[in-house]
Amino acid sequence: MSERPIIIKVGGGASINAEGIIKDLAGACGQFIIVLGANAVRNDLAIRLNSPVQTIRSASGYDSVYSDETALEIIMMTYAGLARNRFVECCQKNGINAIGLSGLDGGLIRGRRNSAIRARENGKLVVKRDLSGKPTEINAKLLTHLLRSGYTPVLSIPITDENGYAINADNDNIVAAIHREIGSKRIYQFIEAPGLLTDIDDPSSLIRTLNHPELKAQQAVVKGRMRRKLLALSQLFELGPADIVIADGRVETPYLDAEAGKGTIIS
Repeated sequence: MSERPIIIKVGGGASINAEGIIKDLAGACGQFIIVLGANAVRNDLAIRLNSPVQTIRSASGYDSVYSDETALEIIMMTYAGLARNRFVECCQKNGINAIGLSGLDGGLIRGRRNSAIRARENGKLVVKRDLSGKPTEINAKLLTHLLRSGYTPVLSIPITDENGYAINADNDNIVAAIHREIGSKRIYQFIEAPGLLTDIDDPSSLIRTLNHPELKAQQAVVKGRMRRKLLALSQLFELGPADIVIADGRVETPYLDAEAGKGTIIS
């Protein structure tokens, strides 16, 4: 590759303007790796299948989705199926030669399954085991080959564990693993908010810029899934230099707005 790629993490919320992101990228310069979320599609199908998504909170206060066999099958149907295929279809309509892959394909994203999660339920500490884990290895050779061949990879869960089985993983951790293996000159994350907020209910509380120490300080005061996100963002800085932009994915031109400096810039 002549230059480092840009990583685009597209949130899976129902109000994310995926088509707007794709149209912006169609006119942009550079190579892109897209990590695709699909939680709204997953949640909708899970309800229709009478298997609603379950969330657990670890003993250290981090929230995550509980992934049993049924949950993993729904992930395969949505993240690696409907949502990703529709995204790739939209890319092709807009002149982007996208190729959709899950972490299973070609051993693209390998990880280690969590042995157990110490979680709190009804005020008690319990041990939960599920089909989730953390990515540990990226097939950089395959990813680099696709980029050099003119493809735009659109990646989704599930990933594969150390024994070849499918497992769930957090997209923030996947972005970090890609950045560690092949580097990136910039990372864009599109969410259902103007950027990082000091008050989640107040859009005017947007944090315009952050450095690493300030990011650590924010991590100490937030709760729930946002705390997990800030932890993942903090870990990105330990893997190599890159600017990170957290931007609004709901607007008409999400990528162009983020490129113009809107959102939260962490550097």
